[in-house]
Amino acid sequence: MIVVSLTLNIIVLVPVLTALQLGGRRVDGVFGERSPAREILRSVYAAILLASATLLIAVLLDVEPRLVEGAVLGLLAIQVVYKVGTAVTVRHAFRNPVVLSNLGIAAVHGATIVTVLVGA
Repeated sequence: MIVVSLTLNIIVLVPVLTALQLGGRRVDGVFGERSPAREILRSVYAAILLASATLLIAVLLDVEPRLVEGAVLGLLAIQVVYKVGTAVTVRHAFRNPVVLSNLGIAAVHGATIVTVLVGA
């Protein structure tokens, strides 16, 4: 499940970061107009992408499995908290595609966390 969650992060974040960089009406409609807040979000997404790619490589190379597992759990736990939090903090949350995708991703990451902890 760790590979699934890390791969999901990469698959989702590459096009999202590209869209945020390029901008446009559709992106502005979902993420708001270009602003310092949106650029901060882009930076956070880039950090999650970099961490996910690095951890995926470490998993595939079998580098210190327990240490990598702990790092993955930390990354995924933070993501679950902020992604579920968007459902509470975003106005008209359940009409927002970012919130809806966040909840789906949070479910996958939550399952990964449970799977790892039960297997530990």
